[in-house]
Amino acid sequence: MNKNKNSRFDELIDAARSRQQRDNPQLIEDKPTSLSKSTDPEYIRTTIYLPKQLHRKLKAAAAFQERQMSDIMTELVEQWLLSNGGLGTGD
Repeated sequence: MNKNKNSRFDELIDAARSRQQRDNPQLIEDKPTSLSKSTDPEYIRTTIYLPKQLHRKLKAAAAFQERQMSDIMTELVEQWLLSNGGLGTGD
């Protein structure tokens, strides 16, 4: 496997994108080139455990506000750090 790839699925995704670009070139060209959180080196993936009911409420609220749950969690963690000892966000 290519050492420049981040996951075992990257080659499959690249192949699908190549096919899509070949079959529908106008669809690919119109999309922005910004990084997603999964490919942005400024982000790290983590796992948290939430009670099911809380997760459902968070997911519904995020959808209603058209926000990502990870953005809401980032905001809440930053607020918590600021209110618990002034630790800030590590910037």
